[in-house]
Amino acid sequence: MDRLGLLESFVIALDEGSLNRAAQRRGISQPAMSLQIKQLEGLLGQELLHRSSTGVKPTRPGQMVYAQAQGLLSGYDRMCAELSALEDNISGTFRISTSTFFGRIILGPVLLEVNQAYPDLDIVMKLEDRLIDVVRENIDLAIRSGTLGDGDGAARKIAQMETVLFATPTYLDQTGRPQTPDDLKRLKFIQHHEDQTGGFFPLTLDGVEHQAPVHVGFTADDPDLIIRAVSNHTGYARAPRLFLDEALLDGRFEEVLPAYTPQPKDIYAVYPSRHSYDKRHEVVVSALLDRMEALRVASIARSHPPASIMA
Repeated sequence: MDRLGLLESFVIALDEGSLNRAAQRRGISQPAMSLQIKQLEGLLGQELLHRSSTGVKPTRPGQMVYAQAQGLLSGYDRMCAELSALEDNISGTFRISTSTFFGRIILGPVLLEVNQAYPDLDIVMKLEDRLIDVVRENIDLAIRSGTLGDGDGAARKIAQMETVLFATPTYLDQTGRPQTPDDLKRLKFIQHHEDQTGGFFPLTLDGVEHQAPVHVGFTADDPDLIIRAVSNHTGYARAPRLFLDEALLDGRFEEVLPAYTPQPKDIYAVYPSRHSYDKRHEVVVSALLDRMEALRVASIARSHPPASIMA
């Protein structure tokens, strides 16, 4: 990671007062955040944080680094903003990657509209159900859901999509319809490889979180294959409600434990570095958020990028 990224992690850690909260804000794991702080301490040859069970506080050198880092980061962001302001034309080749389902249903129509509004922008859209490295694969923007992975780049959470548990009525007739989260252990869960459950996943009812036992019966990295497996009465799965609306309405699928709310699916915008975000990114991400807001399929997080650096 570049030194500015390490300084930004350090500033966020002190702002949050906790490595765990700082990691959540960054969209990375707590061990990854701790490693970044240790890397910065190694570069500077100074211990910068006092660590305790209640959080983190700056050492005397840490106080000085914190003050200087704030100025450096602010100045760099101003410089980038001024450079970006010099570029009035939204043009050139812009490579975008996203998953097949998300691309077909949401992002694809958005990019067609953006292309009409900005004819000099040559959009190259790649649909692929895998975690890509935007730096190594020369991708300008990736829209990802769920897991970020460990590639290089900067990431910002832009939305959360409502998810549901679903199965075919035939499968539920065979197994019996669950009435409580504990009943799910009788059913087979069709799992996307990114959604490793660890044997349980949280369901919420009236603000109270319940840990539902999960019996994984099949794992795949292809959403189409998961849908086919559910359609063949193999088990139940979890997916964004938007992708299932039609099938739920016409009775092909039935919601499992409809009174309970599964965890939402996080949507991230990922780009090569915190300094590579330009007006092309802004146009595409803003249009995407407008579309998702109009469809009422997600809670939107509008903020100025970039907010986090991937490990």
